[in-house]
Amino acid sequence: MLVLPAELTHNQATASLGMLMHGLRANREPTVVVDARALTVFDSSALAVLLECRREALSEGKQFAVQGLPQALAAMATLYGVDVLLAPPPAAHA
Repeated sequence: MLVLPAELTHNQATASLGMLMHGLRANREPTVVVDARALTVFDSSALAVLLECRREALSEGKQFAVQGLPQALAAMATLYGVDVLLAPPPAAHA
């Protein structure tokens, strides 16, 4: 699982994306899951980083999901029409 930092604004976007790309390439799971629960300070750059990470995951033949997306960031994703691209991971079947 990849984990977002507590702050992801324009100032941290490049470093955060680099960290996520490194983790994504090392991930051997069929689904790349990004944990956004720690994220407390963000702007629309956080969405751009997540969408680029999603694009890279899909280009590697992996599925992509975000869990723990803060409510305000989820609302921003809905406003921009990209909320379905950042859906939470599918529930595990017991």
